[in-house]
Amino acid sequence: MLLTSIDPFFQEFERQFNRLTRQTLEGGPIMPMDGLRRADDVVLRFDLPGIDPASIEVTVDRGVLSVSARREEESAQDERVFVRERPMGTFTRRVYLSEHLDSDGIDAGYHNGVLTVRIPVLERAKPRKVEIRQSEAKAIKA
Repeated sequence: MLLTSIDPFFQEFERQFNRLTRQTLEGGPIMPMDGLRRADDVVLRFDLPGIDPASIEVTVDRGVLSVSARREEESAQDERVFVRERPMGTFTRRVYLSEHLDSDGIDAGYHNGVLTVRIPVLERAKPRKVEIRQSEAKAIKA
């Protein structure tokens, strides 16, 4: 018998990493993200420096978390841009949520250019200890 270990959080990370790599090579706006798995929740942190907090929108629809934000042009009428390295426009990032996460309990906060989204893990998906029964009968055969 072959046992396989599957880590759905790593699989999602790998998908997102591949998407970010494609986006970087294509030259599109980037919204870097870190994802942390804890016992009771998953935390996603998005780098959004210089973004007006009022332009940030976080939505959940059919298991997809979408984050969008907008950075506007910051030059006056008498100014002329001669170097532009900071991306402007709308940034969007989509993360596919596992069925083990509580999309109704999501909360988000923005501080010092970082958007933090916390997604609770459903009770049924949390680690639990399995009780081992002892009996006088014969051992269970595999």
